Amino acid sequence: MEKDFLFVEKLKKGDYNAYTLLMNNYYKNLCGYANLFTKDPSKSEDIVQNVFVKLWVYRKKVDSNIPIKRYLHKSVYNEFIDQYRKNKSVVSLEEKHLRTINTIIDDNSFDIEKLMTRVNNEIEKLPEKCKKVFILNKKEGLTHDEIAEYLQISKKTVEGHITRAFKILNQKLGKKIKSILIILFDFKLTNSFK
Repeated sequence: MEKDFLFVEKLKKGDYNAYTLLMNNYYKNLCGYANLFTKDPSKSEDIVQNVFVKLWVYRKKVDSNIPIKRYLHKSVYNEFIDQYRKNKSVVSLEEKHLRTINTIIDDNSFDIEKLMTRVNNEIEKLPEKCKKVFILNKKEGLTHDEIAEYLQISKKTVEGHITRAFKILNQKLGKKIKSILIILFDFKLTNSFK
């Protein structure tokens, strides 16, 4: 925390080396984080670049008491919302999704990177067919019909595997899983997750 304070103080005084170090340390990670929302690497990079430009321009206003990592993640989220509002009505984004993301970003104890790693590790442990269907749907974006055709199984079997995957992940990862699954896979909460 003290290290963050000193680092931000250097940045606020216009230390370009501090700014460059910040970009080198966080750029790639923030692009990955932005991609959770945009699902588009190019748009994600635009968001992160905008965040870093604004960080330099408004560096004197940065709050030294907020950990820089948290500040950057919140800035990326805010930039995503700003760009989203320019293109679409916010009504089309689920309110629950927005509230969940805000809660995650504001929670000091929440380490999104560690939780994402845990989620991905648990996905790897899913039963083989269940994992394959889950990944095709939630990571590759295939519809239930497309998966059924591709794997030559029924649509009902596809739905069963996805439901089973979410139940297993919920049991293994607990309450915070709802938040991270909403972000990672943009899924709607079913009764098994309420």
